[in-house]
Amino acid sequence: MALSGIQILKLLPRTNCGDCGVPTCLAFAMQLAQGKAELSKCPHVSDESKAALSEASAPPIKTTVFGAGGNRPQLGGETVLFRHEKTFVNKTGLGVLIDEGMSDAAIEERLAHFNQARIVRVGLTLRPEIIAIRAKGEKLGALTDLVAEKTDAAMVLMCTDVSTLQPVAEKYKDKVPLLYAATAENADAMGALAKDLGLPVAVRGQGIEAVAELTKKLEAAGCKNLVIDLGPSSLKEAYEGHIHVRRAAIQKKVKELGYPTMFLPFELTDDPKMETLYASVMIAKYASSIILSEIPGHSLFPLMLERLNIYTDPQRPMKTEEGLYPINDPGPDSPILVTCNFSLTYFIVSGEVETSRVPTYLFVKDTEGLSVLTAWAAGKFSGDDIGMALKKSGIREKLNKADVIIPGLTAVISGDLEEELGSDWNIKIGPREGSVIPSYLRQNYGA
Repeated sequence: MALSGIQILKLLPRTNCGDCGVPTCLAFAMQLAQGKAELSKCPHVSDESKAALSEASAPPIKTTVFGAGGNRPQLGGETVLFRHEKTFVNKTGLGVLIDEGMSDAAIEERLAHFNQARIVRVGLTLRPEIIAIRAKGEKLGALTDLVAEKTDAAMVLMCTDVSTLQPVAEKYKDKVPLLYAATAENADAMGALAKDLGLPVAVRGQGIEAVAELTKKLEAAGCKNLVIDLGPSSLKEAYEGHIHVRRAAIQKKVKELGYPTMFLPFELTDDPKMETLYASVMIAKYASSIILSEIPGHSLFPLMLERLNIYTDPQRPMKTEEGLYPINDPGPDSPILVTCNFSLTYFIVSGEVETSRVPTYLFVKDTEGLSVLTAWAAGKFSGDDIGMALKKSGIREKLNKADVIIPGLTAVISGDLEEELGSDWNIKIGPREGSVIPSYLRQNYGA
């Protein structure tokens, strides 16, 4: 049974040192009891206390990791229902299905799509992580060989026949595949295989009660790394089921349901567009992993972008470091384009400058991650501040002339900026929209 905050406090050093990021040991103990903090944050807790507190400090939804190398999706580990309570931790794993019924050409094409599905967004590379391999017979081994040879995917081996699954799982145990799936019919054999090889295993049942019985049985058999598949028959059932699992694990501390989940939208529809729609719903509520029947870019990109938006800290804007960024090999006659350090703004503006092919210095002003207009309204994108930052950068010594281009929507700061920099700098009012930057640069600074 989980310990109360007062019980946890008795096992802490009670020094109120604040090294955990919380002012007092009592406050830290309360956070541990609520599953909103990790024991590792306290550097002074004794080994004896660690052992006693392991249950209380563990997240209500356990973390399951599979895959190898640089691609190891972490599923679960969440402690809250809503991201405004605490940032969600482990993003939904996205993957694609390879089925034994597909032609060789179709399989090759799908693997190529998986390898090519890389999108850079605000400095991050977004990509799918998982390939699920579904086969009932000997083809499971051949397909797994192909996926392991041609991709770095974290693999899900989808075969309920343990005798067929065993040799493949043994061969690739170092790649830590997820075994799929333990059911009421094969739970003993699948659990024994997962335990012997030290591999995670998915549990599939029709509904919450069936899944809870299976997870309890597998835990008793020594399987600790589990993933839940509720086997829903409709989107409504999947939506409600995932919410019930999350609530039961976090609010009611139901251990049998304290595991990450998996959702297979292709089991509910044959329409790829509906698949994408279903997946978008379940990324939000609360699928830990989703396997799609195919991953065309126009479907995958919005899902990855949704995932990015949900699994970032809503209280901490994504931002770029302040500084001078040379683009297209600028020289002594190149202009200086000024923007804020909100990551999305930076990458849009830098991309437009690259597109122009005009050598340019991009100066990024620290606005604490706020966009241009928001930063200007908050007094963090003022002429005085930009001028002082530009002078400190030392860029003037590198230039024959110093043309400083500010965003058109903040033309009002030009007077203060000119006063701060002096007559040796030329202040220019730039475009109001990022899409106009290439034509503006080519027209005024092109060769």
